[in-house]
Amino acid sequence: MTRTLASLFGPLQPMALAEDLAASLLVLAVPEGAGDPAAAARAPTAGPTVPDRFTVARGLAVVPVRGILTPNMAQYERWFGWATYHGLAETLAHLAASEDAAAIVLEIDSPGGLVTGIEAAAEAIAAAAVVKPVHALVSPLAASAAYWLASQASEIVMTPGAVAGSIGVALTAAAHVQPGANGAQIFEMSSRHARAKRPDASTEAGRAELQRSLDEAEAAFHAAVSAGRAIPAAELAARLSVTDDPQDGGATFRAPEAIRRGLADRTETRATFYARLTARTTPKPRSPSRAFAARAAAAIALARS
Repeated sequence: MTRTLASLFGPLQPMALAEDLAASLLVLAVPEGAGDPAAAARAPTAGPTVPDRFTVARGLAVVPVRGILTPNMAQYERWFGWATYHGLAETLAHLAASEDAAAIVLEIDSPGGLVTGIEAAAEAIAAAAVVKPVHALVSPLAASAAYWLASQASEIVMTPGAVAGSIGVALTAAAHVQPGANGAQIFEMSSRHARAKRPDASTEAGRAELQRSLDEAEAAFHAAVSAGRAIPAAELAARLSVTDDPQDGGATFRAPEAIRRGLADRTETRATFYARLTARTTPKPRSPSRAFAARAAAAIALARS
C-alpha cells in the first residue's frame, strides 16, 4: 500500500497549515527510502541530493521557501526541494553576515506546516532584517506557518493572484470509543503526573488541555505577526476576522484584501519585483586574492629588473 505524506503527520501535532491549500501536497506518495534516515546516511549518494538553499546574483540572495514546512525533515528537502526551519535559520544567519548579499528575498510558495521549530527560523529572518533588507515575495502562496515567516521580513510583496494569511493553529485529536479493526478496544494511558502527555479529547479536561496548547501557539503566532507587521496586538484579531467577531480569523486573503488589512505591502509581478530590487543592489567589488596580488607583484618586479 502506497503511503502518502499525510500519513506522516500524526494526531496531536500542532499544525500551522492551510489544509485545503495543502491538499495536493499531502496526497503525494512517500518516495521509497525517504522515510528511512538510517538508509539515507548509509547511502548518501542514492537519490537526489539536497538542493541549494539559496542563490546570489548581483548582490541579491534568493531563498526558496516551498512545500510543507517541517523543523528538519531532510528527506523532504532532498526529494521535493521543500524548506525546513533548521535550514532557513542557518541560511538567514549566513546571508546576514555575507558581504556578497546586499539584500535577501524569501520567495514563498507554501501552505504552511508544523509549529514545532518555527520560532527559530522566524527569529533568524527578523535578525537578518535588522542588518539588511529582507523581502518576502508571495508567489503565489504564503499561508499559516509560511505567513508567520513572511511577517518577519522588511516588506511583503504579493504577485497578482497570490494568497496569504490563514493565521492560526490547529491539530487533530482522536479517542477510541469502540473496538478497532482487529476487534480490540484500545486504551491510552499516561503516568500519574503526566496526564497532559496524552490528552483525552473525549473528556472536557482533555479538550481543555488541547485548547491551552493551541492558544499558546496562536499567541506566539500573533505576537510575531504583530511585531513584524507593526500592527498593535490589541487590533490584530479584529483585522484577521472575516466577521465582527474576532474569533472568526484564520482565513486567507488575496492581495488587495491582504494589503488593506496590513498583512502585505504591495502587488507586483515577479519581473517588476526583481527589476526593482536589482536596480538597488550592486555586487560588492571583489578584492584581489592574496595569491593573485603576489603574482602581480612578482610580475611588476620582474618587469622593472
